[in-house]
Amino acid sequence: MTFVRAYLRASTKDQDANRAKDDLFAFAADRDLKIAATYTENESGASLKRPELFRLLNDCTPGDILLVEQVDRLSRLNAEDWESLKAQIQSKKVKVVALDLPTSWMMADTKADDIQNRIFDAINQMMLDLLAAIARKDYDDRRRRQSQGIAKAKSEGLYRGRPEDKDRNAGIRKMLASGMSWNSIISATGCSRSTLSRLAKPQTP
Repeated sequence: MTFVRAYLRASTKDQDANRAKDDLFAFAADRDLKIAATYTENESGASLKRPELFRLLNDCTPGDILLVEQVDRLSRLNAEDWESLKAQIQSKKVKVVALDLPTSWMMADTKADDIQNRIFDAINQMMLDLLAAIARKDYDDRRRRQSQGIAKAKSEGLYRGRPEDKDRNAGIRKMLASGMSWNSIISATGCSRSTLSRLAKPQTP
């Protein structure tokens, strides 16, 4: 039996990772497929540190479908990390299907014979590599433009950095005062260890 597992990702916690959920379910329904499980997380596509993606792969059996809205939801990885992720997907014999990659839709044809599947897979792998490379280039271009903008703003004395989240930081200080462990606070709030270290210092009057 083929299981369809939907992967939904957004880069930051203030973005809605479930935004494309209805589109994925509609795509599956149009092909008489049923999504067995969804895996949702707010993590950067440029990192391999994505617990839900690897939980999905761990749950997969050969022939299962990994369904995503766009290839960049799966990867904005550099070439080395993309090869690592791709090797894990291939070792599980998982079919990647993306709504923005029509050639991958053939992989959702559960009635295709072995020869057809091998042809579809070869075409799909080539297109996946291409779109993964484009997604990474877009990521690098945006980071470069951001860095250039910050550098220009700094040179003009206009850059002030991100505004402080005063409500969140006040809550974190209360957690620290109550004796909560750093790991528990990081898990609950998503703040970085460096931010926690800064907030743990006594406030100057």
